[in-house]
Order: sequence, then C-alpha cells, then structure tokens
Amino acid sequence: MREKDNSFLGTDPVGRLLARLAVPTIAAQLINMLYNIVDRIYIGHMPGDGDLALTGVGVCMPLIMFVSAFAALISGGGAPRASIFMGRGEPDQAEKTMGGCFTLQLAAALALTAALLIWHRPLLLAFGASENTIGYASAYMRVYAVGTAFVQLTLGMNGFITAQGFARTGMLTVLLGAVCNIALDPVFIFGLHMGVQGAALATVLSQGASCLWVLCFLRGKKTILRLGRDSLPIRAKLVLPCVGLGIAPFVMQSSESVISVCFNASLLRYGGDVAVGAMTILTSVMQFAMLPLQGLGQGAQPIISYNYGAKNAARVRRVYFLLLGVSMSYSTVLWALIMAFPRLFAGVFTPDAALLDFTAGALRVYCAVMFLFGIQIACQMTFMALGNARASATVAIMRKFVLLLPLIYLMPRLLTADRTMAVYAAEPVADALAVTFTAILFFFQFRRALKSMAED
Repeated sequence: MREKDNSFLGTDPVGRLLARLAVPTIAAQLINMLYNIVDRIYIGHMPGDGDLALTGVGVCMPLIMFVSAFAALISGGGAPRASIFMGRGEPDQAEKTMGGCFTLQLAAALALTAALLIWHRPLLLAFGASENTIGYASAYMRVYAVGTAFVQLTLGMNGFITAQGFARTGMLTVLLGAVCNIALDPVFIFGLHMGVQGAALATVLSQGASCLWVLCFLRGKKTILRLGRDSLPIRAKLVLPCVGLGIAPFVMQSSESVISVCFNASLLRYGGDVAVGAMTILTSVMQFAMLPLQGLGQGAQPIISYNYGAKNAARVRRVYFLLLGVSMSYSTVLWALIMAFPRLFAGVFTPDAALLDFTAGALRVYCAVMFLFGIQIACQMTFMALGNARASATVAIMRKFVLLLPLIYLMPRLLTADRTMAVYAAEPVADALAVTFTAILFFFQFRRALKSMAED
C-alpha cells in the first residue's frame, strides 16, 4: 500500500468537500444522458429506415438497463464498503473488497454475454419488439453483447474510483466514453454504412476505452486502493455483504423496464397511443430531474462512508443534513418550475400541439410530489453509505413493487372520472407513501447508527 490516504474526507470542511465530489458526479450523469440522446439522434437520422431503427434500438434499452443493473448489484454495494474500511484504517480490507468485486463482476459479465448471445431474440420479443423492428433490435444486441464485459467493468469499477475521493477522475471516465461514442457513431453508421450494428460497435469500443482508462488508473500510481493480483480472489465474508448492499440499486435499475411495461399497458388501455407517447416524455423529464439528485448522493457517499468507518458521528450527521438541505432545495425549485411551466418542459421533447397539450396536464399530475424526492434520495443514499443493506433494500422494494406496481392498476378503479390521469397519479401517490415510510425508517436507523458510533 502506498504512502497515500484519503483522510481529507474526514478533515476538509463538509460544504467544500461535498461540492468538490458532487459537481463531477452530477456532470458525469448529465454527460452520460447527453451522449445517449445524441446516439439516438444519429440512429433516427439513418436514411430510409431511421424511424424503425430507432424503435428497434429503443426496445433494447430495457434489456440493456437490466444487464447494467448487475454492475450496481456487485460494485454499487462494494464501493461504500470499501470507503468504510478506509475510514476504519483498514486499507488492505478495502483493496480485497475491490478486488473480489472485480473478479465477481467479470464472471457475471461473461455469464451475461453468453445469455445475451443465445437468448437475445426471444428476450427482445418479450420486451415489445415487433416483426418490423426485431431485425434492427437483434442486430444491435448481437454486437452490444460482445462488449458486455467492458460495460460491466466500467460501470462497476468506476464507483471505486469515486469512493476514494477521485470524483473528477470518475467523471473523466464517462467523458472519455461519451466523446469516443459521439465521434465514432457517424463513422460507423454513415461512413461505413453499418447502420444499427455500427451504432452498437461505436458503443462497445467507447466502453472499451473507458474500461481501459479505469483499469489503468486502478493499477497506476495515483490510486489509493490498487487492483493487484493478491486482491483478486473472491472472499465470501467481504464480497457477500457488498452484494447484499447492492440489492437496492439493482432493484431500482432493473425494475425500470418492468414498471415501464406496466405503465404502458395500462395507459394504452385507457388513453391510447397519445397517453403512451406522453409517458415517454414524462419519464424523460423525471430522469433529467433525478440526475442531479443522484449525483449529489453519489458525491456524499464517500464522505459519509469514510466518517462512518472512522466513527466520527458528528461529521456523519453534518454531511447528511447538508445533503438533505441541498437535495430538498433543488427538488422544490424544480417542482415549482414544472408546476408553473409544464408546457415548456414537455415542449423540449415534442412539437406536436395535441401531444403537448395532453402532456402538460399529465406532467402536473405525474410530478405532483416531486418536492419530496430530496428526502427520498438523501435517506436512501445515506442508507447505502452506512452499509445498511437491509434498510436500503427495503425502501427500494417498498417504492417499486409494494406500492407503485399495484397502484398502476388500482388507481384507475378508484378514480373512474378520468382513468388515464388516474394511471399517472399512481406515481405521486406511491412516492408520497414511500417517502413517509423511508423517513420514519431512517429516523430510527440513523439514530441507532449515530448512537453506535458514539458508544464506540
């Protein structure tokens, strides 16, 4: 282990430290979203069949999200636990945690690659591909599957870079992939006339570049935790708790495809194609709104985890309340803007007057309690940072499966005057109930964690 540490996580002023770590993570989230949008623009402008190609690639997205969620399952819990070990002054345990997660991540990637190559076509048909679009979807996934290991290792191991306090380096990982993808897309799609296969190849090569960047950093001189041969064996007592803690982000990411299918099926029944089209816009607005909140939480995680490991209860409390205040301020301001100017937000995604009118009304319903998201994200991210696997998994499952899924089908039966808007109302009702549950659970769990640190 080199003569370095990240003790600044326990000594620097928390406000300055949160800004230092959160700004790059927020930027990384926005960069990632931007290059995904640019990628779809290129595909949509393919000559002749751009619309069908875009639809086909769109069908791949839920499957890609599900596959990517395995990175969160393993390393999403591993990175906070590594920070906790560093705070305890146990860097060797932190390195072994990171190395074991790397090996398990690689094994999972190889298994997922085989599964995608063998079963991608029936899976795509199950996710909504039609006879007109299955050819494009299948062509994209065949190439994408080959690069699954790059995607898994980039997403998974980049978290360990941020966990050490190198948020700027973590942002550069995403920026490198984005720049490569934006540059390679037109070359492969239009220059070499490869179509959707070219788009997939550009994504694979871009993720390969990011993966090489991550591994070079974790094997280099600047890192605190080094990915060495001795750290690679999977030690069950270190890695299994990481997987347990990773259940919450895994559920949050993998369930999005299930939620999307259920929403669309219910909306198609009551509101037709316009309601389904509006849902695409609503989820896009919601995704954009959540990115800065997730970036804030990811920036705060290493600080909370390190100080929790160091038993610094006062500093953990200060960081949490700062995270809560900033998150609440952001979510409240954004909620007010959406309520005041819904057409402005909807107009970013569609020029169609009829769809715009319908979406503006639906947006006010769908985002009715967005001001509460600051509480949900701050509490959920802090559960993760404290290594509280049971609580983090509980709040994730409660919001998605216990509340939202049943309400998608229950609300139209309760609010029969406008069944379509009742479907959209399932989101704010579920969110209000979930935030209440999370806040109560967090109150008791956080007090217990602070008391435990004080006693130690």
